[in-house]
Amino acid sequence: MPVPRATTLPALATEISSCRACPRLVAWREEVARTKRAAFRDEEYWARPVPGFGDPGARILVAGLAPAAHGGNRTGRVFTGDRSGDWLFRALHRAGLANQPTSISRDDGLRLRDCYVAAAVRCAPPANAPSPAERDECRPYLVRELRLLRRVRVVVALGAFAYDATWRALGDAGIELPARRPRFGHGVEVEVGLGAVVCSFHPSQQNTFTGRLTEEMLDAVLASSRALAGA
Repeated sequence: MPVPRATTLPALATEISSCRACPRLVAWREEVARTKRAAFRDEEYWARPVPGFGDPGARILVAGLAPAAHGGNRTGRVFTGDRSGDWLFRALHRAGLANQPTSISRDDGLRLRDCYVAAAVRCAPPANAPSPAERDECRPYLVRELRLLRRVRVVVALGAFAYDATWRALGDAGIELPARRPRFGHGVEVEVGLGAVVCSFHPSQQNTFTGRLTEEMLDAVLASSRALAGA
């Protein structure tokens, strides 16, 4: 398990992007970058672990599952260049947490306000399904982010996997938690030592195409998160 030594977010980003701890994920992310998707055949893929990004003074931390094979694994920024990110950043913009509604590349001018976005697992996994062991291997990075983001008061967990990983990371970071973890559900809010954890369905196409997650539902989660964080 990696033990991050970074004392700043930029230094942590450098540590994360050089990690090769999980052989299956390393092989997959690099294979995707070699074969590419036809639409991106002329692009150079990032093909490394993807660090979090955003406002270092953020009061809201948004935690997703993992980078998409042709999204963050291609662009080098979490939720950037894929359909899930399209949904998320439009919602963050509507909530006043982002300066623009689009996220297509690392240098597209996107800036987050009072918000930081990260993932439970930092490498793109096959079938978008990291193993529990890979989740646990990556968890110290989220723990370190929680310690460096000293103003965070709300963690928004996008999906059950992120909720589970976030809960474990909060415990490892020494943050007081309830004796029993409430069951995941969209809109569930849990009081914890730093403030609150707020749950949302992940903005994946599986959820957005079927109507399981609507823009109004995601907007409501972010509005509640802002209120809880005092953002």
